[in-house]
Amino acid sequence: MKIYNNINDFNPVENAVVTIGTFDGVHIGHRKIIAKLKELADEIGGQTVILTFFPHPRMILHPENQDLKLITTINEKAGLLESLGIDHLIVTPFSRDFSNLSALEYIHDVLVARIGTKKIVIGYDHRFGKDRTGGLLDLQRLSKVYEFDVFEIPEQDINDVAVSSTQIRTALLNDQVDLANEFLSYSFFITGKVIRGNQIGRQLGYPTANILIEENYKLIPADGIFAVTVDVVGNTYKGMAYIGHRPTINGMTRNIEVNIFDFDQDIYEHTIRMHFHHFVRNDIRFNSLDELKVQLALDKETVLKMLS
Repeated sequence: MKIYNNINDFNPVENAVVTIGTFDGVHIGHRKIIAKLKELADEIGGQTVILTFFPHPRMILHPENQDLKLITTINEKAGLLESLGIDHLIVTPFSRDFSNLSALEYIHDVLVARIGTKKIVIGYDHRFGKDRTGGLLDLQRLSKVYEFDVFEIPEQDINDVAVSSTQIRTALLNDQVDLANEFLSYSFFITGKVIRGNQIGRQLGYPTANILIEENYKLIPADGIFAVTVDVVGNTYKGMAYIGHRPTINGMTRNIEVNIFDFDQDIYEHTIRMHFHHFVRNDIRFNSLDELKVQLALDKETVLKMLS
């Protein structure tokens, strides 16, 4: 898959089959659109093109609201789309100028002149252009002028999937990892660099890798213990992850750390990927480190059963 960090870097391709959207999470609803995109491209020997935006439009249009967290970083999203066989991914910077394009300018300047669209696939409720005034009827009307075909994913098909990125975010923030994974069709994951901690886990017999997430817009699940698998140094290991403020030692900062089972390599500064499979329990304060150690032994047994 070829990635373009600005729409101006993209040269029109022959028989471009296009869809547009934020595609946060690349969940099962998005995959329905992508399947149609690939089907149409195969029919005409075309190439699939996804136009997405970064930052997320809500971050630009509503800067006063800093609460929006995304299921996937831009690099994670690109990796998921590549795994689905997309040919071209255009990540164009979203700006107020871009948002002020009229529906006609959007269709002519972006879809036709810049991308060379021959077929476009959109959801039934897709909106675009200034104040989101453009929609399916505009595309259908101008398709005759600019000679491209429009394919709508009907409301019934979208409703059959019955999932949105917002629902997934809500599930992850409410201990519903299994539900989120069902909507995603894969296990939610985070990607980050291993940094040095204060070695409390090592003292307890459960050494942990502390993970730094550099993208501050990345969604982190609710505090607690999780059954996870970890991709590190070319292999995948089982483990139990912790997210929280470490109340037993009066911690002040929120930590993300993982005890990787049957693993003892030095991975400081390595980038690892952690896949969340199940929620185990909430984060609680123990009266002593000895009590915490006993609970960690029970947690490990639970995690191994969940991942077996």
